[in-house]
Amino acid sequence: MNYIKLSMVMITVALAGCASDIMKTYVGKDITEAAMDYGVPNGVMDLPDGRRAFIWQRSQSMAMPTTTNYNATAYGNWVSGTATTTGGGVNSWECTYTLIGQKNPRGSYTVVDFRKPSLACE
Repeated sequence: MNYIKLSMVMITVALAGCASDIMKTYVGKDITEAAMDYGVPNGVMDLPDGRRAFIWQRSQSMAMPTTTNYNATAYGNWVSGTATTTGGGVNSWECTYTLIGQKNPRGSYTVVDFRKPSLACE
């Protein structure tokens, strides 16, 4: 993982908290709670054990600032120096969030588990 992506991950985690902690709050609740917060899932998949996976995919991006450092030396009435510019640009990535539901007596699904998203999405 390059320095810029690592920096983005650290900033995202610091600002938003852990996605896993947020997903954990849905365990024991009806899947409609998550759908009301995040919209209709992008995908639904039936699992071999009778449970169902509800999948949300989100695009995330972060703009990195540009920094320029200038080192100068004065020689009488003129100045000589060098400038170094680093950073800049926009980085984007996809995040997949999956809640696992078990059919309940109401005909809906109760969240019983979740898949931890990738580190870049935490």
